[in-house]
Amino acid sequence: MTKAPTVQDVARAAGVSRQTVSNVLNTPDIVRPVTRDRVLQAIVDLGYRRHAAARMLRTRRSSTIGIHLDSYAGGVSGVVLDRFVHALTEHASERGMRMLVYAARSPEDEIQRLGELTDGGEIDAVVLTGTVHDDPRAAWLRTRVTPFVSFGRPWQDDDLGAPAHPWVDVDGAAGTREATEYALEAGPRVAFLGWPSGSGTGDERERGWREQMALAGLSGPRLESPESVPAAEAVMRDALAREELDAVVCVSDSTAIGAHLAALSIGRGDLPIIGFDNTPVAEAMGLSSVEQQPELVAVGALELLMGPSGDVVVPREPGHVLVIPRLVVRTRGR
Repeated sequence: MTKAPTVQDVARAAGVSRQTVSNVLNTPDIVRPVTRDRVLQAIVDLGYRRHAAARMLRTRRSSTIGIHLDSYAGGVSGVVLDRFVHALTEHASERGMRMLVYAARSPEDEIQRLGELTDGGEIDAVVLTGTVHDDPRAAWLRTRVTPFVSFGRPWQDDDLGAPAHPWVDVDGAAGTREATEYALEAGPRVAFLGWPSGSGTGDERERGWREQMALAGLSGPRLESPESVPAAEAVMRDALAREELDAVVCVSDSTAIGAHLAALSIGRGDLPIIGFDNTPVAEAMGLSSVEQQPELVAVGALELLMGPSGDVVVPREPGHVLVIPRLVVRTRGR
C-alpha cells in the first residue's frame, strides 16, 4: 500500500520549510507568490490531501459546506441542480471539504435550519440555490458571520458592479443570444417561448433573444407558458395556428419539448426548436439546447468561498463569477 504524501514531503519537493507549507494552506496571502506557486505545484504533483479531522482539531472548523436539497418535483427540471451538487461535492472533496445536504420546505424553514447548523458548528459555509428578488435567506445570512455564496445572482440593481454578496450564475442572456443567432439561419421569424414575466432567470434569457433579434433588425412574437410540457404544447399549438414561424427559442427544455410536440402534431417536426438546460430528455428527442455547464458553476462557487487554491473557508468581499453557457446543436434533419 502506497503511503499518502505528508506536509514534510510537500516541503521537501518545494524546497521550503514545513511552516511555509502550512502558511500556504492556511494563510496563503502572507506567502510570496513565487513561493506559494511552487508549494501549490508540489501539492498537485504529489497528490497531497489534508486530513479533515486533523484540520478540525487545529482550526476548530467543521470543514463542511451546507447546501439545500430541493424537493423532487418530477418532470425534466432539476437535472442541472443535481449535476451542480454532484460537481460541488467532488471539487469540495479535492479541497479537503465535505458537503452537508439539508432539507427545508420553505425559505423560513431553511433559515431556521441554517441557524441550527451554524450555531451548532456543523457547517463553515453555505451555498444558496434558487435565489429570488429580495431573498430572505440571503438577507438573513448577510447578518451572520457565516460565509456564503449563491448559485443565482442577488437580483438587485447592480449585481455585477456592486454585488450584495458573492454569487455565481450562468449568463442566460448570452446563451439565448447564441441560440437566436443559430435559429435565424432558418429564417427571420423566430419566436421566444418564455415564462411569465417577473422571473429573474426567465427575463434574462428573454433579454438575450430580444438583443439578438434587434441586432438583426428584426422582432418576433413573444409567447408565454409556465414551466409545463402540456401548457407549452397548448400555447405553441395556438401560435402555429395563427402564424408561420421559422424557429423557436425556448426558456427551458420543458417548454421546448412542449413546443416540439405541438409542431409534430401539425406535421412541422422539422421546425427548429432550441431549449435551455441540455437535459437528457432534450438529447433523447434530438432537440438543440443551451448547456449551462454546472460543473464550471461549482468550481466558481468554491473559488468565491475559498480562493482559487485554498482549502479553508474565510469571509471574503462580495464578488461574482458569470459562466458563459454553450449551445449544443442537434440538427434533426436540418
